[in-house]
Amino acid sequence: MILVRGVLFNLLFFGFTLVLGLAGMPAFLFGTRPVLAIARFWSRSVLALARVVAGIDVELRGAENLPKGAAIVAAKHQSAWETLYFTELLDAPAAVLKQELVRAPIVGPYFRALNMIPVDRKAGAAALRQMVEGGRAAVAAGRPILIFPQGTRVAPGTKAPYHPGTAALYTGLDLPVIPVALNSGMYWSRNAFWKTPGRIIVEVLPAIPPGLNRKAFMARLEETLETATARLEEEARGTTAS
Repeated sequence: MILVRGVLFNLLFFGFTLVLGLAGMPAFLFGTRPVLAIARFWSRSVLALARVVAGIDVELRGAENLPKGAAIVAAKHQSAWETLYFTELLDAPAAVLKQELVRAPIVGPYFRALNMIPVDRKAGAAALRQMVEGGRAAVAAGRPILIFPQGTRVAPGTKAPYHPGTAALYTGLDLPVIPVALNSGMYWSRNAFWKTPGRIIVEVLPAIPPGLNRKAFMARLEETLETATARLEEEARGTTAS
C-alpha cells in the first residue's frame, strides 16, 4: 500500500508542478508578489497532497520562537519536504540555495523572481561574500533568511559537517539565528521513491543571539540542532514502534 501511495503521490506531484509552473509564468510580468502567491499555492497544495495521499502530516512546536522580520533561520535538512514547508512557515523567506537550482527548468525562474540567494559552492571565499551580500538585501527588505547549515540533505542518524556559510551570515549581518530541528527524513526519505505515513515534527528553538565569536557560535548551533533532532528522531521511532 505504501508503494501504491508513493507512486500516486509522485505522479500527482510532478504533474501538478509542471502544469502550475508553466501556467504561472505570466505572473513574472507583474512583480514579486504574484510570483510568491503562486509559490505558496504550490507548496500548500503539495503539502496537502502529502497529507491526503501519502499520509504525512506535521506538528509545529515552538511557534513563539518564529522570527518577525529579518532574522536568520538555520534548519536541519533531511528531505525535500521542508523546502515546501518553510515557504508556508516563514514570511517570504530568502533561501540560500545552490546556484544550479536557479538554472533548473520550471522552478529556476521562480527562484530568480523571488530573489533567493544562489551560491556557487565551488567559489570558496567569494561564495561567502556573495551570500552575505544577498543576505543584506534580504534584511533591507525585512525578509527572514533561510539556510541549511550542512548544505545538503542528511539522512536521520547520519553525521555531516556544518559549513561556514551560517557563521558568515551570523557575523556579517549581526542578526540572531533561530535553529529549527525536524525529523522529516523518517517519513520522506531523501532518496526513496515512496513515503511513510506519519507525523513530521518541526521544532523552532530559541534564538542564538548575535555577538558570539565564530567558533563558539558554530559549536552552539551544531549542539543545539543535533541534540534536538536526535530527540525528535527517537520520538518518531517510538511512535512507529507503538
